[in-house]
Amino acid sequence: MNPRAVLLFDIDGVIRDVSGSYRRAIVETVHHYSGARPDAAAIDALKGEGCWNNDWEASLELLRRGGLAELPAYAALVEVFNSFYFGGDPNGDPSAWQGFIGSEPLLVERHFFEALTDAGVTWGFVSGAEPPSARFVLEQRLGLSNPPLIAMGDAPDKPDPTGFLRLAAELSGGLGSGGLPVAYLGDTVADVLTVQRARQQQSEQIFLSLAVAPPHLQAPGAAERRSLYEAQLIEAGADAVIPRTTSVLTALEQALV
Repeated sequence: MNPRAVLLFDIDGVIRDVSGSYRRAIVETVHHYSGARPDAAAIDALKGEGCWNNDWEASLELLRRGGLAELPAYAALVEVFNSFYFGGDPNGDPSAWQGFIGSEPLLVERHFFEALTDAGVTWGFVSGAEPPSARFVLEQRLGLSNPPLIAMGDAPDKPDPTGFLRLAAELSGGLGSGGLPVAYLGDTVADVLTVQRARQQQSEQIFLSLAVAPPHLQAPGAAERRSLYEAQLIEAGADAVIPRTTSVLTALEQALV
């Protein structure tokens, strides 16, 4: 089947649940320096501002807003954060990692991507995760062979659309009038804004912003917080908010019609 659309994914909160890993590393990093542990609502509020996609920078900003008298050096904070998240050399053997990365539930399985391919949807990933972390979940845990990926360091941080546009152009064969529609599924305001800014740079290209609330907001008792979070995604410009990642093919087909 000839491709009829391109679908790009964020990874954290979309492909894997990072509430007990990346988000926990934010909490423990802030606690390491300040003695305080920010709650999930505080992190959600920060992420809702749309400019704190990088969790190292988010950790530093939470320390700044918490009134820490002397902020740590950025490089030192990164080292502390990675000691919690990876628990070993990020560029080393993943089997030696002892950190929070070992407890990330997957939100999809390999056959999910096979179904997308069968439906004529070309797919890839645009994520702010470090390359070793992104490759670990995509290649080792999901068993995807050399998946198209833009990760941290490959392009400016979202919501800058540079990486998104680069991979979209590569997978679609070229952007512009008459090109394949390109959709992006993310879980943050920054992901939605990435698509908005891509539209500004490529006004003749069809871009779709699909969004999903992260797993910690889909837990029992979180309905009110989830509703508020989803309203933020819509306000930022999401074309549709879906209930879970596995619903994305249905949502994409509806949007294309």
